[in-house]
Amino acid sequence: MKITRKVLWMTVSCLSLMIFACVTINIYFPAEEVKSVAGKIVDDIRGTAPPENTNSGKDQNSFLFYKSLAAFFCSPVFAEEALNVSNATIRSLKQQMKSRYPLMKPYYLKGVLKEENNGYVSLANSGGLSLKEKRDLQNLVNAENGDRKLLYAEVAKALKIDATQVNRVAEVFAGEWQK
Repeated sequence: MKITRKVLWMTVSCLSLMIFACVTINIYFPAEEVKSVAGKIVDDIRGTAPPENTNSGKDQNSFLFYKSLAAFFCSPVFAEEALNVSNATIRSLKQQMKSRYPLMKPYYLKGVLKEENNGYVSLANSGGLSLKEKRDLQNLVNAENGDRKLLYAEVAKALKIDATQVNRVAEVFAGEWQK
């Protein structure tokens, strides 16, 4: 009788331990904030930012009223983080990528380069290129992908996103690059 009680007690204890050990930890990922930041950075690098809208005075006053109202009710820290993600490293990376983009643009237009869903660039069809062009283009792609990897890590750090989520940041950026 004592053995069956011990076996029963150990079985119940093990089952209880397994049930309580199954805990799911959800890591918050601010997809909308990343998308907003990604859109601004991509527009800055590619030079595709829409021109400033010149509103009449009435529209401008209305805009300022709603902006001040939103600032009063919304968390200013949260709003600022999503809009102003920048540091010396991000600015440097953006400048390097911006200066490299005109060299890469003709290859995008020819279909030689493509934007992957993981946030990086790859060679799509390099059949009509000479060996020197292929080598030079591969060097551009490697430099671009290296800068993008650093950019995604810096954006994640600036938005206080866990380092394990950098691939998700890259995937959000992929949608913006592909536009």
